[in-house]
Amino acid sequence: MGRRQGTGDFIQEPTSVKPVSIRAQAETDIDDVYKWYEHNRPGLGDDFMLKVEAVVEQLRRDPKMYAIVYHGVRRAFLRRFPYGVYCFEDDSRIVIIAVMHGRRDPSAWRNRI
Repeated sequence: MGRRQGTGDFIQEPTSVKPVSIRAQAETDIDDVYKWYEHNRPGLGDDFMLKVEAVVEQLRRDPKMYAIVYHGVRRAFLRRFPYGVYCFEDDSRIVIIAVMHGRRDPSAWRNRI
């Protein structure tokens, strides 16, 4: 059952919330991008991290809101930053395999599946 919005519409709430696991390679991706933004404009790396955390929370609550882009892998774009979070879902968790710039060659994350 969903909760009611002020407009009379119902919002479908997720039936279950799964934990998120971030693979080491994805952690390295996040760290590298954070350092790059912080080096080029102090404080921007922190904003990047906030956007990553927001997407991770959305994935945890409702991964199916993001499109499958390759063999069960979903991509969630970050707000303000040209990066995608790539993940898949198994029976018990959401697994983040990469956080990469949208213009990178897709084979860069596909070999992490």
